[in-house]
Amino acid sequence: MEESLKKKAALLTGGDVLLPPGYRMPYRISRSTAGPGAGKRSAVFSFGGMRVKKGISYDSGDFELKDDNGMLSMTKNGGPFLDRVEIRPVVFHSPEQAFFNLDQRCIYNCKFCTSPLLKGDATKSLTDEKIVDMIKASVKEQDVVSVALTSGVVGSVNETIDRMVSCVKAIRKEFPDIPIGVEPYIDSEQQIEKLKDAGATEMKINLETPKKDIFKVICPELDYDLIIRMLKASVKIFGKGKVTTNLIFGIGETDDDLEECMNELASFGCAPGLRVIRLNDMNRDNMRNAGIICNVTEERMIALARIQKRILEANGLTTRTFKTMCFECGCCDLVPFRDM
Repeated sequence: MEESLKKKAALLTGGDVLLPPGYRMPYRISRSTAGPGAGKRSAVFSFGGMRVKKGISYDSGDFELKDDNGMLSMTKNGGPFLDRVEIRPVVFHSPEQAFFNLDQRCIYNCKFCTSPLLKGDATKSLTDEKIVDMIKASVKEQDVVSVALTSGVVGSVNETIDRMVSCVKAIRKEFPDIPIGVEPYIDSEQQIEKLKDAGATEMKINLETPKKDIFKVICPELDYDLIIRMLKASVKIFGKGKVTTNLIFGIGETDDDLEECMNELASFGCAPGLRVIRLNDMNRDNMRNAGIICNVTEERMIALARIQKRILEANGLTTRTFKTMCFECGCCDLVPFRDM
């Protein structure tokens, strides 16, 4: 387990996976419009009880997939890395989970976010009916354990929440028992209640960073204190162990900053998730122009995950209570109680 943990950290902090010339993927390639892999062709690789979603390329990569008559392995910078690796199917965006971005556009300009920068609009045809039909088709072919929805803010926060509420209701009508997670930007307690009443079972509102001064730089149009208040309200409405938030690290914060913030979040029942910063051609200049220097080691990632686990345990929280979104997926982070 320890060795697999180190290998997962290496994958999460490294670049793309180079595919063999002419290699045909056994499953549909994922093309995410949200999250760390937004805009990339990617696939989910599993090994040693871990799974990681990585960008894939036929041109270059820090890692290289090897195919020996169907037996897959992986090298790192030309040297041995994984003796045995498997490729896993995704439902939508995530393995075993139908995770939809309702709209890649956004009125806000967070420096790290690539969704609004994507060419075209891959989300424009995602009506409630189409999403329900896509889930129905997937259930016939795969084991779909949950559904999740995220969205950029389009028009206004209220309009975006109403769109998400409509979609949650449509999904809940067709799938009365399936867990549904929602990942919106929220600016009122009434919006939280509307999502819960519509049938959502878990809430994720992203705080993004433990430091208010960094937040002002990377999310200058959002309100840090409001997000904290909305997380507290969400715990009251959804319950302890049903509310989470992302904290991006590697953008100038210290380990003490993260520990202090995670302690605060966990103290009122919110389970913090740690997300290493991902730089790519779309967000690199925005982050640099904002004066953010990004650097994360594998050792720091593992050490922070151990702190995260200790804090969750001390506050009676676990990632195991979550059935949707990032904790359930486990492809982009080291997840306490699942990976370690």
